[in-house]
Amino acid sequence: MRVLKRTFINVWSDWEKTIKKPKDFKVFKKLIKGKKIIKIWRRAKNIIFNLSEGYSLLIHQKMTGHLMVGEWKLKKPFGVGHSAELSRSPQGKWQPIKKGPLEEKINTFLHVIFFLDNPPSHKASNGQGAKMLALSDVRKFAKIELWKTEELLNSEDFNKLGPEPLDKSFTFKKFKETLQCKKSLPPAYRQAGAGRQGKVKQVLMNPEVIAGIGNIYSNEALWWSKINPQKNVSELKLKELKLLYDSIKKVLLAGIRLRGESFSDYRDVDGKKGHFDEERKVYKREKEKCSRCGTVIKRLKFGGRSAFFCPNCQGL
Repeated sequence: MRVLKRTFINVWSDWEKTIKKPKDFKVFKKLIKGKKIIKIWRRAKNIIFNLSEGYSLLIHQKMTGHLMVGEWKLKKPFGVGHSAELSRSPQGKWQPIKKGPLEEKINTFLHVIFFLDNPPSHKASNGQGAKMLALSDVRKFAKIELWKTEELLNSEDFNKLGPEPLDKSFTFKKFKETLQCKKSLPPAYRQAGAGRQGKVKQVLMNPEVIAGIGNIYSNEALWWSKINPQKNVSELKLKELKLLYDSIKKVLLAGIRLRGESFSDYRDVDGKKGHFDEERKVYKREKEKCSRCGTVIKRLKFGGRSAFFCPNCQGL
């Protein structure tokens, strides 16, 4: 945890729209300075830094964003002077001070950089303590919010999130009730015709039902459990539900172990590729042969997202 117990001493951005709360970057900068990182945790796809003085920093990386830790320097064009005060939109480009993964093109779209104090011990400073926390985001969809912790925990958007699939409290019994019983679903989702009438792929991806599964891992979990993504939840037998429950945990744990999926933009905090994409069975493998039965994998689109499946293994 190279940034835990560290203090924010400054922040830079060339795309202030990333800061959603407070919207005024000057106010955000003033508030974040001097705040110490007490705890780092996750809720759905939100990364949350609990800070000193009762604040929390929420970062959602969205489609192409990823956080990195390291050290960068601002390389300015010839003839441009260096100011002691960080400009919000400096001329030049941030470059890592060391050669390595941070130099990869996908890691160079830096739009927010948090500057941290020195590591708390000599041991930490020996290659373990990062001086900066940076957000690289090609499409600029990521969002950053600074909340009073109590307000965040009591906010409507935060509280309507479904259970975490890897929590110990998320038992098979709770999973079954969540998918099949409309009473266990959020009111807005019940009104949308989910629950017993919902297609299993769409239900799995709704964060108000189960938090943080997403498109990639829902495709993979359905392949492992041999369930067609178009199948209605109400049609799932007890055996299928159990297979799906186990498969969700299996693919999510594999994703963690392999440090994510880097088929396109995602990189880990060191700027390195994850390796889950090397293990994927169906996601973006349209027209390839299923590794289980040899049938050609198909792709269909519904609910605005793509579903990849084997028509033989995952037949309706």
